[in-house]
Amino acid sequence: MNKDQVKGRVEQAKGAVKEATGKVVRSRKLEAEGQIDQATGKAQAVYGDIKEDVKDATKDAAKEAERRSEIERERELEIERERQRNRLP
Repeated sequence: MNKDQVKGRVEQAKGAVKEATGKVVRSRKLEAEGQIDQATGKAQAVYGDIKEDVKDATKDAAKEAERRSEIERERELEIERERQRNRLP
């Protein structure tokens, strides 16, 4: 979890408390502020989720590139071994 995910979810929770408090004390202003805080927190959490997804995808792509590179090195070595075998009488 990254900081945007955490901050966003904390903001959502704060907004829910603020909204509930606004309903209890019958303050439309406080209730609306809570709803805004929740929406803002949701946006920040989604941004953090996307950042995390991109980070994971980048790591996966790097691992896949390394795996393919290793396969290619093995193929080249096998080709070279085959050439060496064919040269010997």
